[in-house]
Amino acid sequence: MNKAVPQDSSAVKRPCVERKPGRGGEETGRNCPVSMELKGTLSLPTRFKVMQSSETRISGVETFGGNRAGIGRHGFLIAATLLALTVAGCQSSTTTALSTVDRAQGSSENISSLTSVIQSNPRDPEGYNVRGSAYGKAGRYKEAIRDFDQAIALNPNFYQAYSNRALVYRYMGDTNKAAQDYSKAIQLNGQYDAAYIGRGNVYRQAGRLDQALNDFNQAIALQTTDGRAYHNRGLIYQAKGQHKQAIEDFSKAISLNSTAPEPYNGRGLSYVALNDYDNAFDDFNTAITLDQGVAESWANQALVYEHRGEKAKAASSYSKAVQLDPRYQPAKDGLSRTRG
Repeated sequence: MNKAVPQDSSAVKRPCVERKPGRGGEETGRNCPVSMELKGTLSLPTRFKVMQSSETRISGVETFGGNRAGIGRHGFLIAATLLALTVAGCQSSTTTALSTVDRAQGSSENISSLTSVIQSNPRDPEGYNVRGSAYGKAGRYKEAIRDFDQAIALNPNFYQAYSNRALVYRYMGDTNKAAQDYSKAIQLNGQYDAAYIGRGNVYRQAGRLDQALNDFNQAIALQTTDGRAYHNRGLIYQAKGQHKQAIEDFSKAISLNSTAPEPYNGRGLSYVALNDYDNAFDDFNTAITLDQGVAESWANQALVYEHRGEKAKAASSYSKAVQLDPRYQPAKDGLSRTRG
């Protein structure tokens, strides 16, 4: 029996949750918060979290459950929509401003306090790393880069600062520098799983799936407790049409952090590719329950409604997705197909 279907409710307060389990590091799925790793201890907050832009899906789903023959016009539209959903994530921007889980950590007041700490001990690289993370959290990327530069100048072996700087470079759209910094962090500490995950994401978005897979495998071999490694590896399996393996990885990511909607959306799309619409529907509904502000979750739910022939419900969910993200093409296309 399917779970209760969540309804659109703007009055429902979305939970503010940290979707990255385990140790600090880099980014994963769409709107998924990530942490900048901080070394050492300060009297002020020493962990700053940022949110990442669209990455829930990647392009290249090659199969649709092996049922292409005789699927008919409606089935073809569903298959085409699934492909569009998987492609959309790959085409999305990676330069969206970093948002905060706790906005106070990136506030001017907190940055001023961190500046006072630095002024009292200007030779301490930890202070620059912490303030750089706060700047990144506030979307002040150039200032963040300057602080990470200074932290590295004071401590050339500061691998967390390299990884943090890589994250900011990525949001500035400089993926080459991001990959270089992740690689430097790995060179300095080959056991640092967060850098493998971060570099793997850079490779994945560049379409270098084999290299990305190697990095995620390495993070997992290091016994990471960070569910993003499994989530991102699942995205690669999904891109290769290996949906059973993708489902296993998404399920592992969920077991490590059940409050993140991204793995539910990912697993649901692989269920759709295997024609398991009931389990897909449950996953998409769970994703919506966890965060009603994710356009993809509503578009995914609409896809199942459309498959069932419930055009009015599909149109309603597609409409909600378009309301949340007017540029999200799969939702726009779905709405044009289903509205009366």
